[in-house]
Amino acid sequence: MAEQGSAVADPPSELKSRQAGSTEHSWCKAVPGGTGITVLALLLSKPPDISLLQNALHKLQNINPILKSQLHYESSTNSYSYIIPSTSHLQIQPFDLSSTVQILQRLKTSDLTSVSDFHLILEHEINRNSWINAGTSSDSDTDIFFASIYQLENEKSVFALRIHTSACDRAAALALLKKLLELVSCEKEDGERTELELLKKMEVGLEIEEYIPAGKASKPFWARGIDMVGYGLNSLRFSNLKFMDSESTRASQVVKLQLNIEETDRILDGCKTRDIKLCGLLAAAGLIAAHSSKGLKENQWEKYAIATLINCRSILDPVLRPDFPGFYHSAILNTHDVKGGDDLWELAKRSYTSFINAKNNNKHFTDMGDLNFLMCRAIDNPGLTPSSSLRTSLICVFEDPVIDTSSTVHQEIGLEDFIGCASVHGVGPSIAIFDTIRDGQLDCACVYPFPLHTREQMQELIGEMKRILVDC
Repeated sequence: MAEQGSAVADPPSELKSRQAGSTEHSWCKAVPGGTGITVLALLLSKPPDISLLQNALHKLQNINPILKSQLHYESSTNSYSYIIPSTSHLQIQPFDLSSTVQILQRLKTSDLTSVSDFHLILEHEINRNSWINAGTSSDSDTDIFFASIYQLENEKSVFALRIHTSACDRAAALALLKKLLELVSCEKEDGERTELELLKKMEVGLEIEEYIPAGKASKPFWARGIDMVGYGLNSLRFSNLKFMDSESTRASQVVKLQLNIEETDRILDGCKTRDIKLCGLLAAAGLIAAHSSKGLKENQWEKYAIATLINCRSILDPVLRPDFPGFYHSAILNTHDVKGGDDLWELAKRSYTSFINAKNNNKHFTDMGDLNFLMCRAIDNPGLTPSSSLRTSLICVFEDPVIDTSSTVHQEIGLEDFIGCASVHGVGPSIAIFDTIRDGQLDCACVYPFPLHTREQMQELIGEMKRILVDC
């Protein structure tokens, strides 16, 4: 297989529009309901140069055309497409201190005394749904990409990028941010050579389905039917966390799970010794904490579902660059029976083995269409899910964590903190874990639907997960 370089033979760079593929279509349906708003939020201690940032964003959009696209819905065919203008027109939306204070005052309640302003702005951003009416009318097109700056006290600020997940998954968003910071640094230092390397143009890619290696997605019709029935019947047997309020309008909230360097080293060493990945351990800790939270008898079994997201760029044909923009993840849905007293490492091994066996059998390709169909079916018929909760699994994890190391670029712009995650208050899991190992420390943003689950409920659950991980 050839490495995906700076060009894709088809479609050409002059392409003005591209219809959304099946997986992208599913996300286009999910985002209006509140799942799939990706946000990258940066806490800065130095005043940002807005014109410099905007210029850098324009350059990045122009070399990544899908990121300057607008989402178009065609009601006559019930289809979505990406309309790509010739130039970038993104404008950073600034919020001065007074405007930011008003936003924070609306967000703050008595139970948020320990939540930082940065954290609240992040939650504000993942609930700003510019695409809420996408799919209802053909009259207007909506940008895929937005940027905002919020002024905080003590000359601090929050710089936030908000992106439609169908056009930019987690890997692409983080690659975009890395390029943006390096580009800003280059412009400050007049680093023309490095800038040229950063600004290599990439074409508008095809949908993930077009890049699946030949034969990898093949499944007999009868087998597809059996799997669909299996997914449907299993979903009726899944256990969930206690739903606190399944009637009120929902939003996404975030709780952090953080370990220090020593604790992180210990669990990573444990994973390496047992030949499993961190995703298996995080999922197992979540399963044990969820079972424990319900006060069940120790020998009482419950069945939980775990969704694991896989970045497929390296296993597609042709292989795509790690920073290639678009949505190129697939999912594997596994179920596990859990009882009180389960050993963490044994459950982690069982969880990861189940996932890797499914991956080795190409389930992330063969079942892609099935899971897309079931996702859309749940969106259209919430009553098919328990208490119309739209919960399709207990936990969603990524196969591989993000590895982030502080750099001189971070120091130059005054980067104090960074969180990247996406909303889940439409269809999705009860907990989506966006894990990062930052400077050797595990740092997870755990996103959940509120008030289906409350902050207090999730803080207790994530606190129990941390205790389980530390004690292991």
